[in-house]
Amino acid sequence: MFQNDKDAFLSYLENQKGYSSHTILNYDNDLKNFLSFLKREEIHAYKEIDYKLIRNYLNFLDERNFSKATIARHISSLRSFYKYLLKEGIVSKNPMLFISNPKLDKKLPKFLYEKEVETLLSMPKLDNPKGLREALLLEFLYSTGVRVSELCSIKVKDISFSEKSVRVLGKGNKERYVYFGKQLDDLLKLYLKESRPYFEKTRNDYLFLNDSGHQLQDRRARALIDNLLKRSCADFHMSPHTLRHSFATHMLNHGADLKTVQELLGHVDLSTTQIYTHISNERLRSVYLHSHPRAHKK
Repeated sequence: MFQNDKDAFLSYLENQKGYSSHTILNYDNDLKNFLSFLKREEIHAYKEIDYKLIRNYLNFLDERNFSKATIARHISSLRSFYKYLLKEGIVSKNPMLFISNPKLDKKLPKFLYEKEVETLLSMPKLDNPKGLREALLLEFLYSTGVRVSELCSIKVKDISFSEKSVRVLGKGNKERYVYFGKQLDDLLKLYLKESRPYFEKTRNDYLFLNDSGHQLQDRRARALIDNLLKRSCADFHMSPHTLRHSFATHMLNHGADLKTVQELLGHVDLSTTQIYTHISNERLRSVYLHSHPRAHKK
């Protein structure tokens, strides 16, 4: 019963909510953990699941050294699952109403400095189709700030070279436009001329193709990007999202207003974008303390 409802929920997220494969995989993993716990506790019906059981589950995660952020994600997954169950009439009560998120330590997103980005973007070789594809993946993420899942969904027809814009389908299939400059413009044209035809075995509308000529999937794109990031000179662990953080931080550092950055990133809530002002302010503080003669006077 639980398993069938989980599978139906994941199908709902994919087909009706338009969630990316990466997000759905996270939901799947979180709910698998929960169902394993129910089996361990010999729980066989929703009526046996109450607030106290959910609390026991969260304590179970905490005892196994799950981070606060991971536990918060599990809570979010269960909230979404129960909203679905209520909507479908599978349950009549929601035990998640009484569950609050753990208080998270505020951590600023990691980002690269502009020179570090330049070094990273220059790593792929442009003299072969695969190197061109890697170069375009990195340049696209940094130049536009899109998510990897959004990047993999872009079709050639979504690109307007005259307007220097790209139509993007974000979370929940919400449409927005992002823009690009000369660097990405030149690389896009080179990729379309010399790289993409190498991968395209049969007609395909998507911009990024895998080695078999099909749409490049989220997971494979992340693997390609992660491989390049591991070879970079950064002194911290990076993910493809680091380029999105770098995009937003550099935009603000160069005078972009918060609302514009919000729209380019596809954030629903302005407060989500405001985290980047803290990064920008922290950078200004660091530069001041390092540079002003009276800031570090003994």
